[in-house]
Amino acid sequence: MRIDYDGRRFAPAGPDAEPAEGHYHQDGDLLWAEFSGVNVRTGRLVGTCHPDGTIDAAYCLVSKDGVSVAGACVSSPTLLPDGRIRLVEHWQRLDGSTGVSYVEEVPP
Repeated sequence: MRIDYDGRRFAPAGPDAEPAEGHYHQDGDLLWAEFSGVNVRTGRLVGTCHPDGTIDAAYCLVSKDGVSVAGACVSSPTLLPDGRIRLVEHWQRLDGSTGVSYVEEVPP
């Protein structure tokens, strides 16, 4: 699946999702995003996009409490029935914690 993420917006998905939004940019295989939300004052993601749409990236953020967090993630896309993209993000923080998050494209 060839995906161009440039200009797309994504938000956390699921019943426990906190209000947040990321704005993605892409130039060739280079990808970056800015994000913020209720518990994130500011965050950045930078990485590369593979031809199949998988994203390999590093991220950093500052929480609403002023805590800095950094890590890496691999995000795999799937196409939702309505044509939007869902990313399954497998992440690992520098503190060693790991997890899986889900973000979905925000409709235009």
